[in-house]
Formats: sequence, C-alpha cells, structure tokens
Amino acid sequence: MEQRELGRSGLKVSALGLGCMGMSEFYAGRDDEESLATIHRALDLGVNFLDTADMYGVGHNEELVGRAIRGRREGVVLATKFGNVRGEDGSFLGISGRPEYVRSACEASLRRLGVEVIDLYYQHRVDPDTPIEDTVGAMSRLVEEGKVRHLGLSEASAETVRRAAAVHPIAALQSEYSLWTRDVEAEILPACRELGIGFVAYSPLGRGFLTSRFRKPEDLAEDDRRRQFPRFREENFAQNMRLVERVRELAAEKGCQASQLALAWVLARGEDVVPIPGTKRRAYLEENVGAVDVGLTAEDLARVEEVLSAAAVAGERYPEQSMRSVER
Repeated sequence: MEQRELGRSGLKVSALGLGCMGMSEFYAGRDDEESLATIHRALDLGVNFLDTADMYGVGHNEELVGRAIRGRREGVVLATKFGNVRGEDGSFLGISGRPEYVRSACEASLRRLGVEVIDLYYQHRVDPDTPIEDTVGAMSRLVEEGKVRHLGLSEASAETVRRAAAVHPIAALQSEYSLWTRDVEAEILPACRELGIGFVAYSPLGRGFLTSRFRKPEDLAEDDRRRQFPRFREENFAQNMRLVERVRELAAEKGCQASQLALAWVLARGEDVVPIPGTKRRAYLEENVGAVDVGLTAEDLARVEEVLSAAAVAGERYPEQSMRSVER
C-alpha cells in the first residue's frame, strides 16, 4: 500500500484509510464480529490509518477499534476526535472546545481505545463559543504530555485553520470531499497546502451514493440516518442518480467499479490528500482498496470534470441544523 505524508507533519499513513463510524451507528445494521474482521483485513492489506471518534456509538466505536488493534498497535496510525458532546442516552448536547473538556475527552478516549497515545487527535467540530486558540492550546499540552502525537481539525474554515496553526502545528484537516462535494477547493484546501497541512477526505463515496448501489430512497433501511440527508431525499434522488449513472459508465470504460473511480479521483487530487472511505464489510473494503490501482489519465480526469459540470448535485450535504457547524 502506498504511503502518504500528511502535509509537512512527518506523519505517514496509508494512501487509503478506513472510516469506522458506520460500524457503530447512523447506518443500519451492526455486526461487531464482521466489523472486527473488516479492521483486521484492512491491516492485512496495508490500510493502517483508522479513523474513529468518541461520539460514534457514544464510545462504542472507540472500544471496538481498541479491541481490533489489541496486539497489533505497532504500525497502526490511530485517529480519533472530540468536540461533539453526547449524553449516555445518545442525545446531542452541543459542541465543546473548552480546555477542561479537551483533557477529559482525551483521557476518556485513551481508556476506551486501550492505548497510551493517540496518533492524530482532531477537534471534530469547531466550538463557536471557545476561541480556537484556547482549544488548540489545550490540545498542544496533550502533545507535551505524550498523550497525543499530532493535532488535527475537522470541518474548520480556512481562517480557523490559520489561527489554529499559529498556536501549534496542525498535521491534518478532515472535511468532506468527493466527486459531489468540492466546497473545500475554493479556500480550505489551498490554505492547507500553504500551511503544510495534510487533507483527510471523509465521505469520499458520498455516504455510499457514489457506489451506485442505491437505486431509490427506499433502498435505505428505515433506521438509516441517510434518509434525513437532503441528497438522499426523494425530491433530489433522481437528479443525483444521473450523476452516479455517468460515473458508473466512465468506470465501466476503465474496467473498474463506480466506487473505485470515485476514490481514484480523490486520490488524484494530490499526494497530500488521503480519503478514508467507511465500511463495515470486508467485501466492500477489498473493493475500495482496489481503487489504488486505478490510474486516471489527464484525459480521464477531464472527462470526469465534464460530467460534474453537466450534472449539478441536488441538495445540501447535511440537514440544515448540521450545516451550521461545518466549515466554521
């Protein structure tokens, strides 16, 4: 597996990571044994960059990842996040970047993961009521104490990233980036490159939409959170399917799956970009890993651009309330 350095941090990770969120929550169905097998298979294939967060399954996902890497910690690049506060019943209690919360959240994550140090620690969402300088200052003290190796931010604006980097080096910014979500290209990605910050792309498969496995909204289970997302709603679904169909056609010409073309496109955005597609099944993991062998020529990329310019995406990427907390 190709390795990529996150910006100028010195932290090297597999070119493709594994997002573990769906193993515990939000997407229908949970099978811990298959999830554990999927993480083990990822490590066997050279995918050493695992992404979790304290909010996923209200701690369950960190515990699951901790179980999976027990005895295999060496060589694993472990990333987790704090900031989205939840109650024990799963209720969302807001966003916190308060220094005292940063410390307590980190210590709780270390316990659940069963490790002594977190390789990459992200602020999951920016707290509008706490100066980013205060939050990153608290995070930097965790580095000094040896509890965290590198710092990251998620869904932060270019201005916030600049302010944060003035306090302590930021290894990576994690934000949504895919064929149908390209907002970061205007200001955020250029700011990261200027500052030497790596970019970690979450939902590079459009929460599964770009895999072409869904043909209609009803293909999603009743308890699947994606039913609440505008792009999956009936009024937008048909238009977005037209984009997916074109991606599928291009993939067929390349002799690969639509998911592999979508991931290959993200990988081609730069050596400093690392997509972390999420899956809880070995079969889909292996399909995703195949994307690293899909070479896209300049002509291929130009054709993809033609498709994207002709097929506008319908709907926001999050429901209205969640959109208020991104790129902040």
